[in-house]
Amino acid sequence: MATNPSSQEQRDASGRLVGLVGNAHSDRLLRPARGVFVWATLIVVWLASMLPWRLWPAAPDMMALVLAYWSAYESRRVGLVTAFIFGILLDVHDTALLGGHALTYVLVVYGAQLLQRRLQRFDLMSQAVHMLPVFLFAPLCTHLVVAWLAGHWPGWWWAAGALITAALWPVAGWVLQLPQRRLDDAESSAV
Repeated sequence: MATNPSSQEQRDASGRLVGLVGNAHSDRLLRPARGVFVWATLIVVWLASMLPWRLWPAAPDMMALVLAYWSAYESRRVGLVTAFIFGILLDVHDTALLGGHALTYVLVVYGAQLLQRRLQRFDLMSQAVHMLPVFLFAPLCTHLVVAWLAGHWPGWWWAAGALITAALWPVAGWVLQLPQRRLDDAESSAV
């Protein structure tokens, strides 16, 4: 293989790019998701977030997970304002400090948008590793502010919830990519 930097990307015998990590995919692009599907998943997860299972301190934050996923893959449809609005809605529902969930969700969406290009080059398991610091840092900031205002530390169970949230990234990504894969499968079988 030539090492001319001006030549096109170099590939090995199997067609993969030379020099990429084994789990990086430079040629894999997903179709854009339909807006109705994006908003339907956000609303369903928001409604599920109102159920009492979230009272367990180590419960995964499914709203943060879906907001992060859609902000990484559909950043024109889901952004910081969407995260803020859903956060305020959950704060009102929980009768918690107004802005606590909003701060967490805005930081999660901001982190996902910062990592957007990187995430799309890796498989879902590697994306979960990239998103783990985001899922840990965002609630940490919120818990620090709440601890400062309330005068007591809520404990470290929220970190277990952040770990579970990051572990659920591949499952959520697989489920949320189903409609795009179905369209690709239908087009490939029609040819």
